[in-house]
Parts: sequence; C-alpha cells; structure tokens
Amino acid sequence: MMDIRECYEKMGADYDDVSDRMGSEKLVERFTGRFLDDKSYQMIIDGIKEKDAETAFRGAHTLKGVCLNLGFSRLYEASRDLTEILRDRKLEGYEEALDVLKETYQSTVKAICEWQQGKDE
Repeated sequence: MMDIRECYEKMGADYDDVSDRMGSEKLVERFTGRFLDDKSYQMIIDGIKEKDAETAFRGAHTLKGVCLNLGFSRLYEASRDLTEILRDRKLEGYEEALDVLKETYQSTVKAICEWQQGKDE
C-alpha cells in the first residue's frame, strides 16, 4: 500500500514543501485526490486540437498554478514550459513541450490512482 508521501515521490513531487504549507497530511490528501477532477489539462488538449491557442494557454497556465500549489514539481515544470511557449497565443513550436507534459501528466495521474487504490483497500 502506497502512502501519500510515496505517491509524491513516485510522481517527482515535493511532499515536504506542500505538507509544510498546507499544515496537515489530510489536506494534502484531499487536494491531491481532487487533482483528478481538474479540467485544465483537458483545456490544453482541446485547445490544441481545435487550434485555439487562447484556450490551450489558459489551460497550461491554470495547470501550472495548480501544480505549484500542490508541490507537483515535475508536472509544474512541464506546464510552465508549455505556458511560456504558448504565452504569445501562437500554436508554434509547442509539440516537444506538449509531449513532455502529456507523459508527466500521465505518470502523475497514475501515481495518484495507485495511491487512491491502496487507500480504498
């Protein structure tokens, strides 16, 4: 069974920082679990698919903030990099950063799901 600290380690995140800021493991667990309901990643995917740079930028910028607050270091860096590429609201040269973001997002979600499954057992 994976605990929340192990979940953070698996996703390349900073548990100690977020725990210090939130003040309790329960809050960290609550907000980490809610991350799966966050729609900002889907905004990025939809924006790029629909060639809507504004939506893609807003999704990346929002995801960056969420990850910063949750201490999701690796995913924060990936979303920050994509945000900067999309800042001019042009869908140019984003592909590599998007690939990194997708991979990092998937590994983050996988770690959270594994942690939640262990909690429910």
